[in-house]
Amino acid sequence: MQVTRHCAVTYRIYPDKAQAGLIDRTIGCARLVYNLMLETRIDTYNRTGKSCNPTPAQYKDEYPFLREVDSLALCNAQLNVAKAYNNFFRDPKHVGFPKYKAKHRSAWRYTTNNNNRNIRLIEGGRYLKLPKVGVMRARQHKTIPDDWKLKSATVEHLKSGGYTATILFEYETQAPEPVRPVHIVGLDYASHGLYVSSDGEQADYPRFYRQMEPRLMREQRRLSHMVKGSGNWVKQKRRIAKLAAKVRNQRADFLHKTANRLAARYDCVGVEDLDMKDMSQSLALGKSTMDNGYGMFRTMLAYKLERQGKQLVTVDRFYPSSQLCSDCGYRNKDTKNLYIREWTCPDCGVWHDRDVNAATNIMHETRRLVQE
Repeated sequence: MQVTRHCAVTYRIYPDKAQAGLIDRTIGCARLVYNLMLETRIDTYNRTGKSCNPTPAQYKDEYPFLREVDSLALCNAQLNVAKAYNNFFRDPKHVGFPKYKAKHRSAWRYTTNNNNRNIRLIEGGRYLKLPKVGVMRARQHKTIPDDWKLKSATVEHLKSGGYTATILFEYETQAPEPVRPVHIVGLDYASHGLYVSSDGEQADYPRFYRQMEPRLMREQRRLSHMVKGSGNWVKQKRRIAKLAAKVRNQRADFLHKTANRLAARYDCVGVEDLDMKDMSQSLALGKSTMDNGYGMFRTMLAYKLERQGKQLVTVDRFYPSSQLCSDCGYRNKDTKNLYIREWTCPDCGVWHDRDVNAATNIMHETRRLVQE
């Protein structure tokens, strides 16, 4: 069976000074249109009690500079407002009301769509052509098959000063046959090392943020002594952003490679359904939780397994994986204390490493859920 899939590939682009200025103006215009549409919707509802759907065209007479930028970028801003409203009305308790976009708070990016090849890669990806902006040098390390269709591009001005274009491709592929789970592994979350598997393997996450933390603290201390808004302050902000981007790239590279290795080795992977947002707010473990990116790792692992016909099984967060003896099933409530890293089962006398035992129990529970 043929299925349609999408893949986003990020290119580093190198616009000249005029092109960079146009990209920044387009980002600003898209943000302005978003705020104007949100303001119109709120004002119309307060006056009439009815909703409306404004378009970018109705603001171009008052703001003529909107005609100088890519019109599809403004249309995508309209779609973003509508999507924000739909998300709010779908789940008002958990999704907040749409907010205005501020230059200092929002990401500097805009999205445009491919229409009559107005976006295209030239010379195998060495150059990228964007609407209004023109042709600019690009760089990436992924070979794009010829049958992939280019759908859209999201251009972003990074806080570190560089520019990227994330290209969305669409392609047809054969749906993978479901794999019968034979080789199953359980992963127990470890705040300092990402995970411990039921096979006794540790991810050994290098903790990239912790390695960079002394340097970040030094640079941020220098920033605090500078006059806000001055030239040196802007340069120092960009220097800090480059360090943060390096940590982010190192983390993403490690998580992708680790997820690929697990997806290739096992037929089924079991993980705990942890509330990562709640754990990240812990005073003791919050920084380590944010550093290892376990939530992002689970997302990567899920789609990499799905592409091969395999599956990621989520075990209930209240399953007592750390308290059960993986040999006899005896429940030892004393192990609720996180300081107990090793324990001996009072019933069968088997010695357990806390993390490996928990991962083994997750593996057993995953096997049971798969069989059901």
